Amino acid sequence: MIKEQINKDYMIAFKAKNMVAKNLLSVVKGEIQTIEKNTGVENMSDEDVLKILTKTSKSLKEMVATGNEQAKEELSIIEAYLPKQMSKEEVVAKVTELVNSGVTQIGAIMKEFANLPADKKLVSEAIKEIVK
Repeated sequence: MIKEQINKDYMIAFKAKNMVAKNLLSVVKGEIQTIEKNTGVENMSDEDVLKILTKTSKSLKEMVATGNEQAKEELSIIEAYLPKQMSKEEVVAKVTELVNSGVTQIGAIMKEFANLPADKKLVSEAIKEIVK
């Protein structure tokens, strides 16, 4: 489970005195614990943990765009837990395949990407290019 891996990596960072990783993983662990406490769930599913990591990743990407160097390091730590994102070429190929099979509504195409590891902004841009 991802949650267990985060706990292990937190302890490794703690012992190695890697403050950036320790602090970041501490925040993620806190988010997980808060949600578990509020929902009454003891062990969050990997899917729910990935939602937290994706949200954290998104905010770190915004910070990197402003030139924050520490956010770059933190983003690389978070991305290690996330599934590898689809490349732009893979997204364009999938959108083209869907359009060719008759799916032309943006909402329907986005639904096809719901459970795929793809940046939704990239998917949206590909749809706009292809479905003109």
